[in-house]
Amino acid sequence: MDSSSELGRRDRKKLETREALERAALSLVAERGLAGVTVEDIAEAVDVSSRTFFNYFPSKEDALIGRDPAAEVALRERLAATPPGVPVLQALRTVLLAEAERAQRHREQWLLRLKVFEQNPSLLPRLLATGAEAERALTAVVAARIGDHAAAAGYPELVIAVALTAFRVAMLRWSSASGEPVLADLVDEAFAQVAAGLPDPTP
Repeated sequence: MDSSSELGRRDRKKLETREALERAALSLVAERGLAGVTVEDIAEAVDVSSRTFFNYFPSKEDALIGRDPAAEVALRERLAATPPGVPVLQALRTVLLAEAERAQRHREQWLLRLKVFEQNPSLLPRLLATGAEAERALTAVVAARIGDHAAAAGYPELVIAVALTAFRVAMLRWSSASGEPVLADLVDEAFAQVAAGLPDPTP
């Protein structure tokens, strides 16, 4: 048996288990409330042990947030690998469009996550802290890309804040729209407005 194919199967199995734990956590908390769900409940719903749960998430709150360190590393690597001649904002637009396509494949889970956050505002500080950590990591990639002089002017922090805000606005529109909106289209529209300098809308 080819060792690389075996590794691929193991990785897929880990990803499937992680996603199943996220879904179970979100579904149970949406139904019972945050205080009414334990790690043991989540693990039992997926038919794994609590020990297995902790192999993926430090706490039930982390399962609800659904942070994936491997996906964050991949995002930073894609940004760093964008050719040097591509403007930073365009590079961010490209990598975040890929993230939008990934989220689109799990729209129901994302909508459920947003519902859980609305129902449980105590999760927001942890969510903000997680987002700030990811934002700092992306800022470091941009700083390395543009050099010390430009970085000293605060450009990395500003461009990352703008890009992630554009993405969040698109996500909010996506979550509240009727029908089957395409997140990548909304992200692209938000970045187009930013790139144009946010002109006043015309009738």
